[in-house]
Amino acid sequence: MSTEFGGDPLDTHLEEATAILKSGGLVAYPTESFYGLAADAANEAAIHRLFQIKGRKPGEPILLLIPDVGSLKRCVAHVPEAAKRLIDAFWPGGLTIVFEAQKDVSMLLTAGTGKIGIRLSSHPLAMALAQAMGSAITGTSANVSGEPPCSTPHSVFKALGKGVDKILDGGETPGGKPSTVLDVTTNPHTVLREGIISKRMLAPYCGELN
Repeated sequence: MSTEFGGDPLDTHLEEATAILKSGGLVAYPTESFYGLAADAANEAAIHRLFQIKGRKPGEPILLLIPDVGSLKRCVAHVPEAAKRLIDAFWPGGLTIVFEAQKDVSMLLTAGTGKIGIRLSSHPLAMALAQAMGSAITGTSANVSGEPPCSTPHSVFKALGKGVDKILDGGETPGGKPSTVLDVTTNPHTVLREGIISKRMLAPYCGELN
């Protein structure tokens, strides 16, 4: 990838961002709605730092972005048939699916629930960052918990300051609704947050919903 990005090739920025993440740092990046905050999902110290920077209370789960559908098996214990249909229909895109987590997924991410929310982003920079890592990154919003989400690099820096090691500047994001969060471990499945993807859009793929 050699698209120009702030005067430098995009791949240079992605290499730097990946090195930061692999060394335990934090990187902000644009998504379909707002800016997200990435930490290496396999690095407990980095996840602790993310909670500290956001002022996020322990016990609140963190969703993950994965580089491709094939990476799902590294994070989740089981993929129900309805989830496969939803993945085919809505990934990459604004649907976070909550699965039973693999046993080695950090309890900081699952909040001790044994469940993990996963998404494959359709934003080219968010996807490129996850693919450059080759593994899951956190997909929480790049803001102080309880404060409004950020839609520009400037607002990310104003909110989190030097707590973020790099901001991938994708310009202003669309804002609007966040991803929809659907728990497929329950029967019927449960919409935990209705966002970009409406309940009406989900129903043909998984039937009755809570």
